[in-house]
Amino acid sequence: MLPSDGEVYAKYSEELTRFATMLVGADAAADAVAAGVAAAMQTPRWPSIEQRRAYLYQAVLNQVRMTQRRDRRRERNERLAAFRDVDYGPPTPQPEVIAAVARLSERQRAVVYLTYWEDLDPGSVGELLGISDGAVRRHLARARKSLRKVLDV
Repeated sequence: MLPSDGEVYAKYSEELTRFATMLVGADAAADAVAAGVAAAMQTPRWPSIEQRRAYLYQAVLNQVRMTQRRDRRRERNERLAAFRDVDYGPPTPQPEVIAAVARLSERQRAVVYLTYWEDLDPGSVGELLGISDGAVRRHLARARKSLRKVLDV
């Protein structure tokens, strides 16, 4: 029989924290471990996973990546906002961008909106739309590919 979630956390939390410390530093390590472990344990597959230690390491690594991507995106957006004109209202999308987004499937448009305009991670987007994280990533990848073709980006 597999150990309880609490037992698994107690067993691996220290080594996962050391791992996360190496990746993001001591200040952010505990948050990365907590979020990664919580995400791992909430997946429907969790009860059937036998290699839980490896799964948790991957979950912490994924959490670190998502956090770093979000932070880089936020920093980029803040830098861009610092150089905009005084009018801080939302930018007016170019007509070709509106047309390109309109050609996406409804699901792809929803995923693009929630990811980029609402700054949600794939787990939150999937939760809102009732689809898996993997499906969110697939729809986002397909939408990006389609937009790149149309917009020559």
